[in-house]
Amino acid sequence: FSFVLGVIREMADPPANAPEHCPGPESEQAGKAASCEGCPNQKICQTANKGPDPDIPYIAERMKKVKHKVLILSGKGGVGKSTLTKELGLALGRQEFEVGILDADICGPSLPRLLDVRNGQVARANDGWQAVPVEDTVSVVSVGFLLNDQDDAVTMRGAEKNSVIKEILKNMEWGETDILLIDTPPGTSDEHLSLNTFFKAVGVGGVSGAIVVTTPQDVATSDVVREMNFCKKAGIPVLGVVENMSGFVCPCCGKITNIFKPKKGNKGGGDKLAEQFEVPLLGKVPLDPNLMQSCEEGTALVNKAPDSAAVCPLDSVATSLIEILGLKLDE
Repeated sequence: FSFVLGVIREMADPPANAPEHCPGPESEQAGKAASCEGCPNQKICQTANKGPDPDIPYIAERMKKVKHKVLILSGKGGVGKSTLTKELGLALGRQEFEVGILDADICGPSLPRLLDVRNGQVARANDGWQAVPVEDTVSVVSVGFLLNDQDDAVTMRGAEKNSVIKEILKNMEWGETDILLIDTPPGTSDEHLSLNTFFKAVGVGGVSGAIVVTTPQDVATSDVVREMNFCKKAGIPVLGVVENMSGFVCPCCGKITNIFKPKKGNKGGGDKLAEQFEVPLLGKVPLDPNLMQSCEEGTALVNKAPDSAAVCPLDSVATSLIEILGLKLDE
């Protein structure tokens, strides 16, 4: 399966004299993007006949069986998006929903480790690529499975990232899936734009919405505000906000201490964002050493420490998502 990465690089490679953030000659933004200014190939890219993307019908066919697609977003790195994706996916799986997880953080894929499937391989079958099973009703696909060595650095331009995402969406056979959770990198970069563009283009409902993750302190929320505004511009509904690291659980006594206190009189990050953008606050998840350990071991927190103070908030996020999306088990 790793041969795909090399093929994608060849397909998506911009000209040798292209600028650093070249969108690629096959992109709709070719010759139009801000990074194209001053490029000697700009006029060629602008006038090239691109036509409709021939891969869109294939992506549409794959997505027909996926009922809901939810992005896990944040404008800030290190706020726990991947941890939330892992726990949310496993929580929905425990309720017998068919869950797919797409690790779209191309340069920093972490879900294979968090789900203890680092040695997993995406199989190629007659009807498409098969995701790596995690539990009976949960499976995952990640760029991490494409690497010959898990410690390899992934260095890609925007066009290459776009092509990787397209190849995964075009070839991955998810089967009957209630919800596809998509873990994204920080910010509003190529991966977010590509995913939103492809899902809208295939005409099967687009993205159901996004869960936006923050932490309590102002330095995080200032970045997350930009993510919320990106969702508004891109037409992505924000399903709600989750505040991670909402207090620290002492491993000795279990007392929760607010180590990221907002300024006096101010609300914490989750409350502030939910109020400002008029979206639900889905939960406040404390920083629990047991949660960190469950990620290291690749297991659900409820299996590692069922009495953890973080279990109820995480289950609450899953329950809220089920209600918002109207998820129901097929009888």
